[in-house]
Amino acid sequence: MKKTIYIIRHGETELNKLGIVQGRGMDSELNDTGRYQADSFYRTYKHIPFDQIYTSSLKRTHQTVQKFIESTIPWTQYPGLDELGWGIHEGQESTEKIRSDFENITHNWRAGQLHHKFEHGESPLEVKERQLIVLEKLREENNDKNILICMHGRAMRLFLCLLTNQPLTEMDTFPHSNTTLYKIGFDGKEFHILDFNNTNHLEYHLDKF
Repeated sequence: MKKTIYIIRHGETELNKLGIVQGRGMDSELNDTGRYQADSFYRTYKHIPFDQIYTSSLKRTHQTVQKFIESTIPWTQYPGLDELGWGIHEGQESTEKIRSDFENITHNWRAGQLHHKFEHGESPLEVKERQLIVLEKLREENNDKNILICMHGRAMRLFLCLLTNQPLTEMDTFPHSNTTLYKIGFDGKEFHILDFNNTNHLEYHLDKF
């Protein structure tokens, strides 16, 4: 069974705008810009006959695809799609010390030390384990041809590695911004990237629709 999977990052939150660390432990809502981004995505892709919607358990993903949900497309929340937990840095402003901590840990991840994590946080290996449930669901033989997934930046990078059989050390090769789209094709055996980091929907003004 061939499938097409549309994976997007959630729209902007006020914490994104302010540069405050926001992971699995922060259940924030979209701000005005985020709502605009969500609406732009909906207006651009509402013609796609989605069979399923998958989101994380966090509000910012629900709100990003709310209009699709309201159109009665079946919707499932998967905690496996939640953002990586940043532990003690959750909710903290981006200081020089925190930026240094992030640079160090992402350097370690790229070097293969994927078990590293902040205190009370999660490692890429732990996030991968909870994402496997969603991976198996996507591989499942069923009648779903078009699936919309809304999740989070770092988690999305890891999930794209998982889907494309790339090592998690390559996670930073997948750039992202709010509501960026990665379109993935599944041929019944393997996943392939059809559209990479697409934000064309944000180039249009709402009055053009």
